Amino acid sequence: MKDGTGNAKGVARPKRADARRNEKSLLDAAAAVFVTSGVEAPVRDIAARAGVGTGTIYRHFPKRADLILAVYRHQVEACAEAGPELLASSPSPHAALRQWIGLFVDFLVTKHGLAAALQSDSADFETLHASFLDRLLPVCTRLLDAAARAGEIRSDVTAYELLLAVGNLCIGAEHNPRYEARRMVALLIEGMRLPAQG
Repeated sequence: MKDGTGNAKGVARPKRADARRNEKSLLDAAAAVFVTSGVEAPVRDIAARAGVGTGTIYRHFPKRADLILAVYRHQVEACAEAGPELLASSPSPHAALRQWIGLFVDFLVTKHGLAAALQSDSADFETLHASFLDRLLPVCTRLLDAAARAGEIRSDVTAYELLLAVGNLCIGAEHNPRYEARRMVALLIEGMRLPAQG
C-alpha cells in the first residue's frame, strides 16, 4: 500500500542531504536561542536566527516539546562526535579533554528548563537521561583514559564521576548571575592534572 507521496505506507524514506543540513541548521539555531533566552523562547526568534519562516519550524516540530527533544538529542550527538575529533586534532589528550568538557558545559546550558518543559511528556523525558549516558560516557572514558595514559591526569576519576561533578557545578549558574560555571569547571579539570615530570 502506498501513501500520497508514492512511498510504501509505514516505510520511512531517508532524509535527503539538504533536508538533513536544513534540520541541523534549525537545531543549531534553536540551541543558540535556548542558551540566551531559555527553552520558552519565542519560535519567531528561532526562525529569525535560522533564516526560515515560523511555519518551517512548526512543520518539522509541531509541538515545543518536539523541538526541545530534538535539540537535546542533536546536542548529545554533536558532543559525542566531537570527542574523537578533538583527541585526533588537539596538542595533547588533556587539551582535548578540556575542550570537550567545554562543549559539555555548553550542552548543559541548553538543557536548562528541559525538565519543566517536558513535564507533560514524562515518558520521553525518562528515556533522554539513559540515552545521554549511553552516548557520552564512552566518549568521556576514552578522553580520560588517553589523558591518564599520557601521564597528564590522575587515573582514578571515572567518566560518570566527572560528568556528574561538571553537571553539579553548572547548576549554580541558573540562579546566580555572579556564578561562573565555566571557571568552576576549568578549576576542576585543572585540579585533575598531575605535576609535570621534570
